Amino acid sequence: MKIYTKTGDKGETSLFGGSRVKKYDLRIEAYGTVDELNSHIGLIRDQKIDSKTFDALIKIQNNLFTLGAMLATPSNKEKLKNGKDRLKISKINNEVIQFLEHEIDQMNISLQPMTSFILPGGNTVVSFCHIARCVCRRAERITVELNENELINNNILIYLNRLSDYLFVLARKLTLDNHAIEIPWNSKK
Repeated sequence: MKIYTKTGDKGETSLFGGSRVKKYDLRIEAYGTVDELNSHIGLIRDQKIDSKTFDALIKIQNNLFTLGAMLATPSNKEKLKNGKDRLKISKINNEVIQFLEHEIDQMNISLQPMTSFILPGGNTVVSFCHIARCVCRRAERITVELNENELINNNILIYLNRLSDYLFVLARKLTLDNHAIEIPWNSKK
């Protein structure tokens, strides 16, 4: 299989189902930002982290590929003419959302309650988590805007929202694991 197809040389790309759109189309922005997020999560995974977190991040990365494929499929192209799903993959569902919620709850057990906002940073892997969280929030904002133009699967929005929460709590957990210091926001400076 060739990597280059030359079909995008004039600023257009194909969605699943064959529709051609400009490369700046909101749908492309949405799944492109999810792809960027996935790369940032890979960077977190490449750091010194525990095996449970590593495995969770692999699962999340796989889910983000699924989510990207769902975003790359316009709602009017989700079904084939015979009524079957175009994407023959598991979709983002309540089970993967509940996985994130469970992971958040488990990490929170060992964390001190927050009394103020905290400044991102303190350790390289913690900073990577905060960058990924910000990219996740951007993906969520773009996807919300896409949803206003063309309804998408609501689980996508829920997953992105929960994932940003997960990444925030993971940053706090990795701060603790690495004996780093959480610096509270000083609103008077």
